[in-house]
Amino acid sequence: MSSEAPVLKLYNTLSRAKEEFRPLDPANVRMYVCGPTVYDYAHIGNARPIIVFDVLFRLLRHLYGADHVTYVRNITDVDDKINARAAERGITIRELTEGTNKIFQDDVKALGCLEPSVQPRATEHIAEMIALIEKMIAAGHAYAADGHVLFDVPSMAEYGRLSRRPLDEMIAGARVDVAPYKRGDMDFVLWKPSKESEPGWESPWGRGRPGWHLECSAMSWKHLGEVFDIHGGGIDLVFPHHENEIAQTRCAFGHEAMANYWMHNGFLQVEGEKMSKSLGNFVTINELLHTENFGGRKWPGEVLRLAMLRTHYRQPIDFTVKALEEAEASLRKWSAQIGEVSAAPAAAGEVLNALADDLNTPLALASLHELDAAALDGALKLFGIDICAYRQWVEGETKQAVDAEQVSSLISTRLAARTAKNWAESDRIRDELAAMGVALKDNKDGTTTWEVKR
Repeated sequence: MSSEAPVLKLYNTLSRAKEEFRPLDPANVRMYVCGPTVYDYAHIGNARPIIVFDVLFRLLRHLYGADHVTYVRNITDVDDKINARAAERGITIRELTEGTNKIFQDDVKALGCLEPSVQPRATEHIAEMIALIEKMIAAGHAYAADGHVLFDVPSMAEYGRLSRRPLDEMIAGARVDVAPYKRGDMDFVLWKPSKESEPGWESPWGRGRPGWHLECSAMSWKHLGEVFDIHGGGIDLVFPHHENEIAQTRCAFGHEAMANYWMHNGFLQVEGEKMSKSLGNFVTINELLHTENFGGRKWPGEVLRLAMLRTHYRQPIDFTVKALEEAEASLRKWSAQIGEVSAAPAAAGEVLNALADDLNTPLALASLHELDAAALDGALKLFGIDICAYRQWVEGETKQAVDAEQVSSLISTRLAARTAKNWAESDRIRDELAAMGVALKDNKDGTTTWEVKR
């Protein structure tokens, strides 16, 4: 880290305090974020952690160097929801997961997100999951029963440290399954048997598949080690998912921690209400980008991203059409200010200080008005906002709204008028095209090209 760089401070859910970030190894800063379960389109709530931790990834790369940060975001491709959805659609599980993951990757790219360093798939880490279970059994923290393997929650004295919930709340939050093979109500599944129709792998406990919590412990261990720096995700994952990840990893390896900093983004509402299919306000990233189902129009990824970043990541966010419109107005203003300048991702002074203070993006964005064109472009790129990409989207959408055949016909008529030296008619057609948002360029070879005006 540069001696001139600000001190990075992050709010740690584990300590409930903002702490100075001290990586285990500054030459390899390591971060894990829970990724998608690829059974359906990702909704706009899923986009929030993707965007938040992409900003943190960019900031860490800026502070420590792009080659010194490892960001792992997993893909869950084995899950009961996946099995049910594939059966419902009459396709194979592989077809469903491959198709859904392709859409997800395209959607988050449109949101301006960098690719993580590694995107491990759960199904490619079964060996690591089995090895973790064996370690937990050997250490007295897990037991096999009736084809299942379960984590023995009472065996871990510090279980519940992350969520800090009373036992009765944890029992309710875990949606406890009553089963005769369980020793305790809170014990959770590490491995379960699979029917012939379900995906399964051979294991010391019979053919089966992993529990959801186990997958992230195995993938983080494989790609980041037994202990790493940052683990992130939505606030809804604190319990039971992240609590159970900590239990598995700590008890398998005997360490005091799984990750030193736990970060969680706040909940998202849509137009003041909890997002729900029954309320008709359930909206996916893909819908926002490609349909006119929200606010009667499509939205560019840069607008969606900026609308998210205007609220501090730990605060609840109300995702509204008005917020998108305000974000777009800011982008139009910045686009005009930047003009044709293009700068490398960078941020100085108040912008960088705000980001280093627990990703205070609202404060950082408020500091942009003080910057000149080059500094503004560089700062926006550090946020993951590319003004050139935004302009291209606007031009593409506008061009689609223009009747290309009509434009070509008018240009041909204008060329004939120019050949006949009918300058009044030529000017009239140019004005007509300008009113349609079309700018003409008369070339030296006698041809005319056109583009949609910004």
